[in-house]
Amino acid sequence: MTLLEVAGVTKHFRGLRAVHEVSFAVPEGGIVAMIGPNGAGKTTCFNVIAGVFAPDAGTVRLGGRDITGLRPHAICRAGIGRTFQVVKPFPQMSVLDNVVVGALNAHRHVREARRVAEATLGLLHLEGKAGELAASLTLPERKRLEVARAMATRPRLLLLDEVMAGLRPTEVDDMVGVFRRLNAETGLTILVIEHVMRAVMALAGTIVVLHHGEKICEGAPETVVRDPAVLECYLGAEAL
Repeated sequence: MTLLEVAGVTKHFRGLRAVHEVSFAVPEGGIVAMIGPNGAGKTTCFNVIAGVFAPDAGTVRLGGRDITGLRPHAICRAGIGRTFQVVKPFPQMSVLDNVVVGALNAHRHVREARRVAEATLGLLHLEGKAGELAASLTLPERKRLEVARAMATRPRLLLLDEVMAGLRPTEVDDMVGVFRRLNAETGLTILVIEHVMRAVMALAGTIVVLHHGEKICEGAPETVVRDPAVLECYLGAEAL
């Protein structure tokens, strides 16, 4: 079953064509990666899905429901959680309270939101940091907190925007393990933008490649990384 369907999405910013007629689907319970050079339109596509921008053309459907052009809070309520390239926790709040903020999206009472936040921190191996200020966390811990805050909104679909950037290889492997476990144990559907091909190859069942705002390739990882157009514009011959 298809959970997310993006059909013919186009977005311009004055004279700049950021995304042009991009279409792809994310199956329920699947992990799809979106890759491409800087400026390819990946984050713009995410922002259209998440309601930051309304598309100039095209549609976005979640579970068959047309969510095109809804505001971000409505998209979140519909079941899409997201992270951001630059993680910005509330630095003077505790790690737990940062996640409670996310949990209040789906739970009206603070007590229930706190229970969900505690469980979510456990999934991300941050339970030992619950009482510490978010400002005290290391970069890998802040990235986990960003994911926990998005997870606490109880999404059907999680959008991950370069959560591996800046991490060491062992830290990347740890994050990959977290997402694979979340996907396997909870059935969480994931759409990830990522430049770290080590993570993409370990996670994704399907890869979508954007270049100059257009989709140039889509398929299984082992096929995409050998596609001549992808090698030319992004991976380079050394990828073989």
